[in-house]
Amino acid sequence: MLEEGSEGFKGGMSAKKYMVIAKTFKPTATRDLQGLAQMGVLIPEGSGRSTRYKVNIESKFL
Repeated sequence: MLEEGSEGFKGGMSAKKYMVIAKTFKPTATRDLQGLAQMGVLIPEGSGRSTRYKVNIESKFL
């Protein structure tokens, strides 16, 4: 996502995309993405099944 810049993946990162990349199950993908959002690394957009995440370029972790 960092290589793609502030736009990240086209349409943002979703739990489904994360599942494929990380080869994991949906509960783990959702938990990981929510954890990164709580730390401020990702910015969530939308809610429920339509939640997408973008990289927070201003994060102190990057």
